[in-house]
Amino acid sequence: MNTLTHFASPQLPLLHRGKVRDSLRAPSGDRLIIVTDRLSAFDSVLETAIPHKGAVLNGLANFWFDKTSHIIPNHVLKLVDANAMLVKEAQPIKVEMVVRQYLTGSMWRGYQAGQRTFSGVTVPDGLGKHQRFPEPIVTPTTKEESDREITPENLVSEGWVNQELYDQMKEKSLALFNVGSELLAEKGIILVDTKYEFGLLNGELILIDEMHTPDSSRFWSAEDYARNPETAEQMDKEYVRQWLIANKKDDQYPRALTPEVTQEASRRYLDIYERIVGEPLPTADSEDVRARLVANLAAAGLLKNAVVSEATDLPVDEAAKTL
Repeated sequence: MNTLTHFASPQLPLLHRGKVRDSLRAPSGDRLIIVTDRLSAFDSVLETAIPHKGAVLNGLANFWFDKTSHIIPNHVLKLVDANAMLVKEAQPIKVEMVVRQYLTGSMWRGYQAGQRTFSGVTVPDGLGKHQRFPEPIVTPTTKEESDREITPENLVSEGWVNQELYDQMKEKSLALFNVGSELLAEKGIILVDTKYEFGLLNGELILIDEMHTPDSSRFWSAEDYARNPETAEQMDKEYVRQWLIANKKDDQYPRALTPEVTQEASRRYLDIYERIVGEPLPTADSEDVRARLVANLAAAGLLKNAVVSEATDLPVDEAAKTL
């Protein structure tokens, strides 16, 4: 399939290879983020890439960064390709600001087990699955090998942030969530919950990573939710997670997807992009994503002679060691 599973070039030093994104050092000293078509689920990168997924995530992030720049500055310098973004080099804050409007997901599972306090936020008894909170709540987690719930007080006492910085992050997170919720509501989409990541640039708080994408957020169809809140289907990568759960054998999830599931996942990513942005993904019919990417990086002055590595079948962690 026409997918981008990784990107590397001897001209662009590799800074970090994450589950989905490859970060490289641009000649200017800025950071070049390549959003691949890799898909992670249950803390593992699948062997099957999803066509157009990277371009959808990159395009949606750029769309939202532009829509919210009046709330807080972000790290974007320019979109150099459907799968590539040149960004300012910021010092990341190792905290994920998770904003929730509904009782669902891991929070619902904890609630069913009797938990009532989440990252320092206490919710009442008697709530139902997928029930809406009167106001969005913020349940931060640390960014460690295994993310963990943490109270704002412990974030400060453990030295992750100071109180003033946390208060600023919380204020901006809620403002971003409100803008996203309002815009998506106009399109018949519910922003259920999401995460925001921040960094410091010359001492100023800025927004980094991604925002309001199918990988960082949970979306529901407003129409579907109105019919039956408890069975509302997620408009994100939950489709793949559920397929993996249904096909789990010997306590192991499948490492690869079937062609039919891959095609449907791609269709869903393209559909949510079009619903949010209001037009189809411009590169949805691109014949060769790697060739297009290389050509655009060269046109932007980021590559000379367009030298890149060949694709590899190694797992992501092993591939990173060879580049």
